[in-house]
Amino acid sequence: MNQYVTGAVIRRLREDRRMTQVELAERIHVSGKAVSKWETGISLR
Repeated sequence: MNQYVTGAVIRRLREDRRMTQVELAERIHVSGKAVSKWETGISLR
């Protein structure tokens, strides 16, 4: 999978669960900014 497909999958799964980026971030112990970067393909770390 490339970074854009991965970001799209993360976003779709998050939205299916009706979670915001911040809610997901808190649940997996990362920053909301990290989730945003993953979903836009800026960073995958």
